[in-house]
Amino acid sequence: MLQKKILIIEDDNDILDVLKTVLSYNHFTVKGLARTDDILKSIEKYKPDLILTDYLLSGMNGGKICQVIKSNKETCHLPVILISAYQELAISLGNFGFDAFIRKPFDINHLITTINKFLN
Repeated sequence: MLQKKILIIEDDNDILDVLKTVLSYNHFTVKGLARTDDILKSIEKYKPDLILTDYLLSGMNGGKICQVIKSNKETCHLPVILISAYQELAISLGNFGFDAFIRKPFDINHLITTINKFLN
């Protein structure tokens, strides 16, 4: 059985390491990026089944990343989960088209359940 691939965009290395460890332990293939200036090229390169992105990033924020993914006919089918400690800020700034929102600090079991909901 092929492992599902998850692309994580998170500029906090400690959180990125935790996410990579937890998701790898749960049998996902994981690629982590601290930032991306061209999300479509990153998707083309890594071919993820799901994107997990922080909202507050240096450069393009997670909301904008989500908008780019969802407005492209080649990538609009990809599930995008937005994570942030600032739920009110992320949601008040607009509907970015994300498929789920997870508030930091997050519960690992809730994160895995949410990811599996989109990949099964």
